[in-house]
Amino acid sequence: MKHIISVLVENHFGVLAHVSGLFSARGFNIDSLAVGETEDPTISRMTIVAHGDDRVIEQIMKQLDKLIDVIKVQDLTSEDEEMIERELVLVKVNATTSSRSDLMQIVNTFRAKIVDVNPQSVTVEVTGNQSKIDAMLELLRPFGLKEVVRTGTIAISRKSELARQSQSVKQEKPVVAIKKSKSKVKAKK
Repeated sequence: MKHIISVLVENHFGVLAHVSGLFSARGFNIDSLAVGETEDPTISRMTIVAHGDDRVIEQIMKQLDKLIDVIKVQDLTSEDEEMIERELVLVKVNATTSSRSDLMQIVNTFRAKIVDVNPQSVTVEVTGNQSKIDAMLELLRPFGLKEVVRTGTIAISRKSELARQSQSVKQEKPVVAIKKSKSKVKAKK
């Protein structure tokens, strides 16, 4: 089953390696990973798309939550969650003068944008859910796809709880992080 996991983390180096390492250590492939700064520059949001059964995903989420730099972990695909999901794609398509009008009809139908034109090709920008992106790529394929660049899925909960919780958890988490750090130091002695 496909899972979209949102992870709020402290915004500094090494965090991405720790998070992705948890997946690879358990033999899981990450289908898509998007990371970006949130409204608070000290916090980043990771959106991870992975396939797996509910039990294993739950176990990984618990392991993620134990990491010092992780503030909040949420499975956006759980039954009680509603989410908004999008992906951005840039597609460079072969385009002759005779095929441009047909190409523009497809672009307009999908509410996409032409962002670059040259004598041999057109570059199209499209955003939407995975099924919309896949459908548009299928229609563009006969023209000849020269290059496709996908951002990967990003998603946000329709509920506003995650943002509020991250602020309160962020204030509490450093105390826990210090305790974890001290226990690691003691264990080494």
